[in-house]
Amino acid sequence: MAPRKRMAMHNHAAEASLFKRRAIFTFVSVIVLLTILFTNLYQLQILSFKDYETRSNDNRIRVVPVAPSRGLIYARDGELLAENQPFYSLQLIPEKVSDIPDALDRLSHIIAISADERESLLESLKFHRRFKPLTIKNRLSEEDVAQFSVNQHAFPGFSIDAGLKRYYPYGSLLTHVLGYVGRINNRDQASLQANGLWHNYAATHDIGKQGIEKFYESLLHGKPGHLEEEVNNRGRAIRTLKSIAPTPGQDIYLTIDLKLQQKAMELLDGRRGSIVAVDPRDGGVLAMVSSPSYDPNKFVHGISSKAYSKLLNSRSRPLINRATQGQYAPASTVKPLIALLGLDDKVVTPKTRVWDPGFWQIPGVERKYRDWKRWGHGWVDVNGALVNSCDIYFYELAYKTGIDKLSNFMLQFGFGERTGIDIFEESAGIMPSRDWKRIRYNQPWYIGDTISVGIGQGYWTTTPLQLANSVAILANKGERFVPHLLKSIQDDSAKVESPIDRMPPIELNDPSNWDVINQAMRDTAHKSRFVDAGYTAAMKTGTAQVFSVAEDEKYDADTIDEHLRDNALIVAYAPYEAPTIALAVVLENAGWGGANAGPVARALLDEYLLRDKQPINSEENSKHERP
Repeated sequence: MAPRKRMAMHNHAAEASLFKRRAIFTFVSVIVLLTILFTNLYQLQILSFKDYETRSNDNRIRVVPVAPSRGLIYARDGELLAENQPFYSLQLIPEKVSDIPDALDRLSHIIAISADERESLLESLKFHRRFKPLTIKNRLSEEDVAQFSVNQHAFPGFSIDAGLKRYYPYGSLLTHVLGYVGRINNRDQASLQANGLWHNYAATHDIGKQGIEKFYESLLHGKPGHLEEEVNNRGRAIRTLKSIAPTPGQDIYLTIDLKLQQKAMELLDGRRGSIVAVDPRDGGVLAMVSSPSYDPNKFVHGISSKAYSKLLNSRSRPLINRATQGQYAPASTVKPLIALLGLDDKVVTPKTRVWDPGFWQIPGVERKYRDWKRWGHGWVDVNGALVNSCDIYFYELAYKTGIDKLSNFMLQFGFGERTGIDIFEESAGIMPSRDWKRIRYNQPWYIGDTISVGIGQGYWTTTPLQLANSVAILANKGERFVPHLLKSIQDDSAKVESPIDRMPPIELNDPSNWDVINQAMRDTAHKSRFVDAGYTAAMKTGTAQVFSVAEDEKYDADTIDEHLRDNALIVAYAPYEAPTIALAVVLENAGWGGANAGPVARALLDEYLLRDKQPINSEENSKHERP
C-alpha cells in the first residue's frame, strides 16, 4: 500500500503580504504611466499647441503670394513714360489632358508652337506635378488669345493666364533715364536676401535693372498680397480661406520735359553724343539723352544672346549712358571757370591784357603751345579771351595760377566727383592733381600738364551732366543744387513733391567777378548764333582733341579716322537775366563746337523758351568761329 501524501500547509499571511506588494506596485505603475500620459498630453495640447497647429495648417493651408502692380512713371506734365500692359500665356494642367502630344498637334493649328517648344514642354512634364499649371507659350498676341478662346472647348485642361508686364511707349527715347526691368537673376536674389527683402518678391519675376527703375525700385515695386488656400494631402486646392490684396507700387513723376527730350533726340539723329539740360533753379533734369540708344522693351521679356551680343560689341556703344558715364575733355567750355578763378585769386583783373602772337612758351622752354588761330588774337583782356576763346590767355593764366588752385577750385563745381543724381550709372570723371597723377601713374606733375589743363585738355575728363551742372552753378552765381530726376511721388491722396537737395554755395572773394564772367558768356552768345534769338542767352563752345597733334603738324579732319576727329561741345543757359534752363551738348567726332554743337543748343533753347511763340529763323553766322 502506497504511503499517503502529506497535505501542503498555506501561509495566508505571507500570501496576503505578497498580494499587497504586487497590488501597490501595479497601482504605482499605473499612476506613473498615467502621469506620463497626461504630461505628454499637456505638452502636446497646451504648451505646444501653437507649434503643432502651425504645422498642421502648413500641411492643410497653402499660402499663395500675389504680385503687386508696379508703379507707373510719368513725365513732369503727366505723360506716361512707363506702364504695365496685359501679358498673356498659354498653360495646361497635365492631369486634365488625356493625350498631351495629340493635343499639342491639334493646338499648333491655332497657335504657332515650334518643334523646340514642343520638345521642351514634353521634357518638362517629366519633372512637373501633374495637377499644377505648366506654361506652354509666353507672349501670346491678342489674335492668339482670340483664336484659342473660340476653340477652348476642344482643349480641356488648357487655359489662358493673364498678367502684367512693363512697357515703355517711347522706346529708345528715354532708355538711359528710365532704364528697364528684367527677370530676377541669381545676383538679384542674393542682394535681396542679404537686405532681407526676398520675401517681398515671392510672386514677382522682374526687378529694376538700370536707371530710374532700379534707383526707385523700393517705391515702384509695392508689397505682395497672398491667398490662403485649403489643400488636401496631395496638395490640391479645395477652397480659398482668405485673400489679402497686394499694395501696388507708387507712381512717380520725373522732372523730364518730354517735348525737350524728343527735340534733343531728334537733333542728335543717331549721332554719337549726349545732351543734358537742367533747371538751374532747383537742379531738376529737363532732358538727358544719350545717342545712340536702344529699345528697353526687348529686355523686359528677355533679349536673345545674339541681339545682346550685337549691342554689347557695337562700336557705337549704345549700352553706355553717355550723359552720366561718357568721359570727355571739356576743352574751352571750362574757360569761363578758369577765368573766374584767375579774377578771384587776383592773378588777373578785368583789364589785364595778354599779347597773343599765335603761340605761347613756358619761360626757358623751347616748345611752343599754339593758339587755335595760328596768327593770334593780338592784345586780349578776359572778356576778349572768352569771346574769342583765346588759348594763349589761358596758357598764361594756368601757368600763373598753378594746378593746386585749379584743381581745388574746379572740385567746387562738381568736376572729378559724382553729382549724386538719382541713377546708379554715373562716372566721376577726372579732375587731375599732383596726388592723382602720383597715384595713377607714379609720376610727378609737370608744368606742361598744367598748361593743358588750362584749356580743358590733358588728363581732365568730364561727363555731359557735370558740364551742365557746372554752367548751372555759374548761371546761379554760386548757388548749387544736386541734379535730380524725381519730381514728385503719387501718394494715396495727392502728389508729394520731392525735396530739393541744396548744397552750400560757392563764395568768391569778390562777388562782382560772377558778373564779369557771365557778361563775357553773354557777349559770346550775342556775337554768334543767339543774336536774333528773341531771348538773351549766355554760352561757351569747345572743341576737344581726341588725340594729340605734334607741334609742327596741322590738324586735318579729312585725313584721319572718323573716331579720332575732334569732339564738339557747348554749354549755355537762358534767359540771361533769370536763367530757367542750362544745358551741355557733346557731339563725338563732329569737329568745331560753334559750327556743329552751336545749332543744336540754339534749337533746344528755342524749343524750351519759344515753344508757345512763332519760331525765329537764325542765320548760321558763326561757322568761321573756332571755339
